Amino acid sequence: MKPQDMIVILDFGSQYTQLIARRVRELKVYCEIHPCTVPLDQVRALAPRGVILSGGPASVYDEDAPTTDPGILDLNVPVLGLCYGMQLITHILNGQVASAAHREYGPAEVTIDDDSDLFHGLGGAGAQLKAWMSHGDRIETPPPGFTAIAHSANSPVAAMHDVLGRRFGLQFHPEVAHTPRGKDILANFLFRICRLEPTWTMAGFVERTVAELREKTGSDRVICGLSGGVDSSVTAVLLHRAIGDRLTCIFVDNGLLRQGEAEYVVRVFRERFKINLVHVDAGPVFLEKLAGIEDPERKRKIIGHEFIKVFEAEALKVGQVRFLAQGTLYPDVIESVSFKGPSATIKTHHNVGGLPENMNLELVEPLRELFKDEVRELGAELDMPDELVWRQPFPGPGLAVRILGEVTPERVAVLQQADAIVREEIRAAGLMRQVWQYFAVLLPVRTVGVMGDHRTYESVAAIRVVDSLDAMTADWTRLPYDLLAVMSNRIINEVQGINRVVFDISSKPPSTIEWE
Repeated sequence: MKPQDMIVILDFGSQYTQLIARRVRELKVYCEIHPCTVPLDQVRALAPRGVILSGGPASVYDEDAPTTDPGILDLNVPVLGLCYGMQLITHILNGQVASAAHREYGPAEVTIDDDSDLFHGLGGAGAQLKAWMSHGDRIETPPPGFTAIAHSANSPVAAMHDVLGRRFGLQFHPEVAHTPRGKDILANFLFRICRLEPTWTMAGFVERTVAELREKTGSDRVICGLSGGVDSSVTAVLLHRAIGDRLTCIFVDNGLLRQGEAEYVVRVFRERFKINLVHVDAGPVFLEKLAGIEDPERKRKIIGHEFIKVFEAEALKVGQVRFLAQGTLYPDVIESVSFKGPSATIKTHHNVGGLPENMNLELVEPLRELFKDEVRELGAELDMPDELVWRQPFPGPGLAVRILGEVTPERVAVLQQADAIVREEIRAAGLMRQVWQYFAVLLPVRTVGVMGDHRTYESVAAIRVVDSLDAMTADWTRLPYDLLAVMSNRIINEVQGINRVVFDISSKPPSTIEWE
């Protein structure tokens, strides 16, 4: 059961499509992303209150340029085209799109010519807005019945609308932070033009989803693979609210978790949430299988295989079960149906745990409509502790991919101590919610040091701290030198086996957030 009032976003291959959806959701309006090739009848069946056409890297005149069913423009609901989406509206409706003499990539000044709809409340006609452009083509002549409502130095039609006030276009990107009033423009489209109300809230999501889960599962039992991460934890708590003791969570401790994490997960889920929890201490088994293995992909595959084996054995002990719950999020759903297709595999997915098909269980994915920030908001709505809600993203193979080289019990213990210090100091500095991710990495490098009167020859630890919105791109965080000094001094003095600490100043791309 989806919210009645929604926006459909059609994806033409833009790098910003998910960002459009996030901005709409931030304005408390439900939206969904669909490929531009979605059949018209499917869009009509969704009964959206408005449609947004994303940007894209192509030119409308390219031989294989993405397009959509022209009937999308005649659904009798407002349509907003962004960048390529605006050019496609123009192309379909017999306006003129041409290659610009001066391509615009980056900041630009846009002058408002008409403030009656999209630009209402933004300073009036003649006011200038900062905007982010990213296009090589421009609108030379709007389609019949359209007029320009904004212009820039290089775009005579930087924005347009039709005389009926149903179809609109922006040559720039309102969804990015580089367009400071972009959110206000989107709000005008949603609330003034589409006549929507800001009704998408996590309280409403909980009420609706609990009812759906009860209806779907009936009187059958559900198992949930619990990792202690945000996604699986919120999934478990939401399911427990819906079906109570018919839920059993299986927590496989692979011996590669952060310091104190296994004990914390067991305590919180058993004592605070009163959830049926099976705790499997399988650390010795995983570490034995990893002995002598240095290649990161082999590590991932061994851990993934062993996880499935252990999980399946424990699931069989639970008894008659019909459903398997997973913490699938909306970006995973989008990727599977994206116009661009699934991204090239850079490495086996962080979230190890694709479960065996022969278990014959039906999937329950209560978070599949949500972005990561919405999952955290949902966790708060469910009264989950901050330590769980704001838990750091953590790879499925755990510390095995943060220990470069062979994974041994001794090296795991060393990294757990160093990583705990990084987390403690970030928390003490009040940066826990301000940075996206922070952790320590143990390198397969030994260096000479001096401690007291003794020469040492020990390992090197790297500190990795990054800022990001969605982990698709990330920049290294400019931490205060004093904070870095405290981390380094504590690690070297408190962790036996490390005598040197380095700070990773690489961004993604070209580097990845994780080292393996």
